[in-house]
Amino acid sequence: MEGLRIKLDYNNVMKEFTGEHGLIQENFENLSEKIEKAKKLIEEKRKKGMLEWMELPYSQRETAKEIIQYAEEKRKETEAFIILGIGGSALGPMAVQQALNHPYYNELPREKRGGFPRLYIADNIDPERLTGLFDIIEPSKCIFNVISKSGSTSETMSQFMIIREIIRKAIGDEKLKDHIVFTTSGEKGSLIKIAEEEGYRAFLIPEGVGGRFSQLSPVGLLPAAFCGIDIMELLQGAAFMDTVCKNQNEFENPAYMYAIISYLVMAQGKNISVLMPYSDQLKYIADWYVQLWAESLGKRLDNDGKQVNLGPTPLKALGVTDQHSQLQLFVEGPFDKLITFMAVKNHQKDLIIPKIYEDIPSLGFLGGKSCSSFINTQKTATEYALTKAGRINMTIELPEVSPFTIGQVLFFFEVAVSFMGELMNIDAFNQPGVEESKNASYAMFGRPGYEEKKKELDAKPHKKEEYIL
Repeated sequence: MEGLRIKLDYNNVMKEFTGEHGLIQENFENLSEKIEKAKKLIEEKRKKGMLEWMELPYSQRETAKEIIQYAEEKRKETEAFIILGIGGSALGPMAVQQALNHPYYNELPREKRGGFPRLYIADNIDPERLTGLFDIIEPSKCIFNVISKSGSTSETMSQFMIIREIIRKAIGDEKLKDHIVFTTSGEKGSLIKIAEEEGYRAFLIPEGVGGRFSQLSPVGLLPAAFCGIDIMELLQGAAFMDTVCKNQNEFENPAYMYAIISYLVMAQGKNISVLMPYSDQLKYIADWYVQLWAESLGKRLDNDGKQVNLGPTPLKALGVTDQHSQLQLFVEGPFDKLITFMAVKNHQKDLIIPKIYEDIPSLGFLGGKSCSSFINTQKTATEYALTKAGRINMTIELPEVSPFTIGQVLFFFEVAVSFMGELMNIDAFNQPGVEESKNASYAMFGRPGYEEKKKELDAKPHKKEEYIL
């Protein structure tokens, strides 16, 4: 397993490599008191059961077996598995699917997919997109996975209500339960009540696990299993990273070090955190990271109730693609970014560039090179260009892309963002800014219990026509 361990290389964060914008050992020493406090808080909260997501690599093993059995029972009759979910309920499954299955998975004939169903993720209530879904699926041959812990996520529940009626009209009430499965809370919310009343299968999200930390729960495990991904290996990879991240020496704990560096450079004004994978397989890991980082760390109040308005802004990029769009800004723009590359040491597939056009110097040098060496060389060259320009950067290297290493990546970032929250003295597990938007929409739609919010909205200033062009 040690040979499959992901590694964090932060050489280019240090002043001796990057120059005046880099860190020195004294920066870490000056933060030692906060670091020790953060370690103790993480340890105490875990012992008290306040970080339930940390136990998912162990607590979900029996659930994973149930999921595998359910998927095997339903898979043959299922042409498409469709997720109805938003936020972490969509981004996590999307990231894992892109990483671990064929890049054109849905376009492959079923036999080339190993007999597994296609996967679609309906993560928005946009009518064009939702209507379009029914142009490419046959509802009676699909399973719809409704994911909402609260059972009141307006976008997801609207989709469910629409799709339930479409299926009901197509196949009748008695067969609805064969085509709908819930992923939700077992203790509260509308979905578990509906499941019990109408006979739907439900897989339960542990109560202490929030949406953006839920990929290693049934939220992510169920769709992965339906698409043939080894979910036991995902859990094993996460458990392995947990052992790595239990090390209390921050210089041997990659997740703690990632958080510490992020905190130190944010305090220096580098408030944009770029994640740039050099692999299409990891493309949507960056999307998942953006939600994890933004929703966890962007906070108005700290834990003492003081208004701080803190939070690094996460940005996604893709190597080599974004060398031709964003790199100019990264190299010559403001010194306000921490750039983290993700690199893959051993790619599963490869191609050799033919040795042709050897008489054209600008093309001939490419002949005989492999695509894997090309993309990794491009990453090294970009790293060099940034470092030469004094732009701090670091690299997360995966020995390969597999369920075991992706499990590590997910757990690594979750530990890092939690530790970062403790360093910032904010609650990394709430999202009050999101709740305000939700409550406003509930009020505008006339949801009972939101009458006061409706009065507040009605009293807001009216827009002026003179400012509308």
